[in-house]
Amino acid sequence: MTAELDVEKATPIGKGPAEAVDVPKSGANDAAPPTAEGPEPPDGGLTAWAQVFAAALVNSMSWGYPSMFGVYQLHYRDALQLPDSQISWIGSLQVFLAFSMCTLSGRMADAGYVKTTIAFGSFLVVFGTLMTSLCTEYWQIFLAQGLCTGLGLGIMFMPPISVVNSYFVRKRSLALALAASGTGFGSVIFPATIQYLIPQIGFPWAVRCAAFLALIMSVLAVLILRPRLRPRKSGPLVEWNAFREGPYLLYILGAFLFFWGLYFGFFYINAYARNVIHFSTTDSVQLLLITNGMSVPSRPLVGFLADRYLGPINMYAFHVLVLGCMLFAWTGVTTRTGMYVFSVFFGLANGAAQGLFTCSLASLTKDPRKMGTRYGMVCTIIAFASLAGPPTAGAIIDKSGGQYVWAQVWAGLVIALGSVALVGCRVAVSGFKLWVKV
Repeated sequence: MTAELDVEKATPIGKGPAEAVDVPKSGANDAAPPTAEGPEPPDGGLTAWAQVFAAALVNSMSWGYPSMFGVYQLHYRDALQLPDSQISWIGSLQVFLAFSMCTLSGRMADAGYVKTTIAFGSFLVVFGTLMTSLCTEYWQIFLAQGLCTGLGLGIMFMPPISVVNSYFVRKRSLALALAASGTGFGSVIFPATIQYLIPQIGFPWAVRCAAFLALIMSVLAVLILRPRLRPRKSGPLVEWNAFREGPYLLYILGAFLFFWGLYFGFFYINAYARNVIHFSTTDSVQLLLITNGMSVPSRPLVGFLADRYLGPINMYAFHVLVLGCMLFAWTGVTTRTGMYVFSVFFGLANGAAQGLFTCSLASLTKDPRKMGTRYGMVCTIIAFASLAGPPTAGAIIDKSGGQYVWAQVWAGLVIALGSVALVGCRVAVSGFKLWVKV
């Protein structure tokens, strides 16, 4: 089966349809859907936006969980007295599985098993979280929180994205960015649940409360979701021909580098604040909540701008570069005020970059029935970057005697290189044209 990268036209920014410039086919999200899909996507309405809400609920769990590992990082360091790099492997395994399972769950979504896949993944998330509340040793936590919960996150993440993608064309970037905003809400709700309930009811019951919250959200998502496309029962688990497409390969390279350095900030911002700036544990967790909370407003904003003016790939490349620059700027933060200011701008930059990850890939995929498979392939590859990133940073910190500067430089550099690869993806789509909406 041949993978498709189809763009009907790439439009010069600021120009009307009459001045559109023909470029090699690569996947504009304003292209008309193939007739094989059935009726044209509604691009709005109660049912369509309800799918966005359901996807936001799933994203709240799928990426709210990994983003809150900084809270667990501090707790496990104090309770288990283990090196940062060893503890980071728990969170890294969780993120790795959340990505790597997307090839399987994406193909299941394309085949029509959307609700079944989400229900099974949700069960593993809730079960793994409840087991985490009972764990007292490192290997137990590794299996429950890292393995079981990570598998569940990966299985449930992809299907709602595929459903939302099928309901929108002209507003696709905005819809997917709004769905991704759920990550920000989950990244605030779940860490706050753990952090502020621990003094009241203890760590085990605080974790159980997070599990019950996840259960409620997953039930709502399953009830709301309504797949629109006919299932694609036949077809490969992996579309190998996609790897022959230059834009797709460059996109994968850029995303790989981006996610290699991304989770360093989430895992270590509160540890840096406590160990270097001498925040209290409670205040350091507040920084993580600020960072995650500030990612919420930036996601729909960049989605709107991508749809209306600049194009998702242009926006993605730019904001990945901005995020890399923020990590370089982190090396100069030495005061409490500076940490609060940094957490605000880091959250905004991170939310913008992550919010554009999905919609930029959607713009490279003309047939929405292949979105699950092609997106899952990318996620499986970048899973290895997410697995290695935080332990790499932890090892750099440990080797530097607890100093964070070289880990910050490393993360900023790899993310900036990811932006360069995404610029290459954009050039492969549109050619060497400066003002083109792609």
